[in-house]
Amino acid sequence: MKRIYIFALLTFSLCAVRPALGQDTPGNDPIAAALIAPDVVMRHQDALGLSDAQRKAIQSDALSAQEKFANLQWRLSAATEKLATLLDATHVEQDRAIAALDAVLSLERELKHTQLTLMIQIKNELTPDQQSRARQLATK
Repeated sequence: MKRIYIFALLTFSLCAVRPALGQDTPGNDPIAAALIAPDVVMRHQDALGLSDAQRKAIQSDALSAQEKFANLQWRLSAATEKLATLLDATHVEQDRAIAALDAVLSLERELKHTQLTLMIQIKNELTPDQQSRARQLATK
């Protein structure tokens, strides 16, 4: 259930950088420090001075990522359920369980790939000044 909650959050906020990239130590995440969370850009569009072209490009990228996230969430939930069913058996068929785990890990990798791609696209749409301002606004 926790996994479903995490991926539902990703679908709507698209900004769970540390959990999605496997980082648990706040303040010690070089990937998060290099990128800007999509929700920061969405909440502070005017303060960042986004142009219409930037806004449209970011919206397009975010919508595309949301579609992928939703699809991946469904597939990951099914794969996780299959793995849980295999592990719940009195006698676990190890080869099948490991294959099911590989399927789950592959989907998680694809989700992380999609998320990082979105964050790179967003960063590349922003000017250096906008990136700096977004980092300041993210700490407020």
